[in-house]
Amino acid sequence: MSLTGLLWKWPFVRQLRERKDGTGLEAVSEKTRNLRARIDNAQVARSICPYCGVGCGQLIYHKDGKLISIEGDPESPISQGNLCPKGAASYQLLTHSRRETKVKYRAPRAKEWMDISLDRAMDMVAERVWESRKRTFVRQANGSTINHTTAICHLGGATLDNEENYLIKKLFTAGLGMVCVSNQARI
Repeated sequence: MSLTGLLWKWPFVRQLRERKDGTGLEAVSEKTRNLRARIDNAQVARSICPYCGVGCGQLIYHKDGKLISIEGDPESPISQGNLCPKGAASYQLLTHSRRETKVKYRAPRAKEWMDISLDRAMDMVAERVWESRKRTFVRQANGSTINHTTAICHLGGATLDNEENYLIKKLFTAGLGMVCVSNQARI
C-alpha cells in the first residue's frame, strides 16, 4: 500500500477530507470499527450484589460456562445500573487467580492450614453447634421453663430478605434454643 493510501486510512486525514468535526464515524479507525463487545452472544442472568443490604441489581454475563462480565442492572429500581466500587469489583471476586476454592482448616495449635472437603467442614460445624448446645442448654431456671442456650448465636447476611431471616430465626430459636439471632436484612 502506498503512503498516500495509508494516509487516507488515518482518521484525522479522513476528517479533513470529508470536512467533518471528528465526532462521528469518520473519527473511528477500521480496526476499531471491527471490534465487538465481549458480551456479544453471551447469556445474561440477573442477580443481586452480595456485599451489603442495599441490594443493587447486577447483570451477570456468561458464555459456554465461563463468566464474562458483571455490570450494574439499569432496570434495577434500587441502583438503576450503578454499582459501588465493591459491587463493580464482583467480577474479580469470582475470577481472581488467588481466590480460594477449597475449604481450609487449621486444627488447634497447628501451624499449617489444610484442605478438607465441604462435607467434612459442614459435619464439623454441625457437631460443634450440637456439642455447644448440649453442654450449655438450660431447660429450667428459678422454677421457670427456659429452654435456651447463650453459647451460640446467628447473624444473618445482608443479602437475605426479611422473610428468609424470619425462617432462620424460627429454626434457630425453636430448634436450637438460641437467644441471640440477628440479621442485617434491608430488602
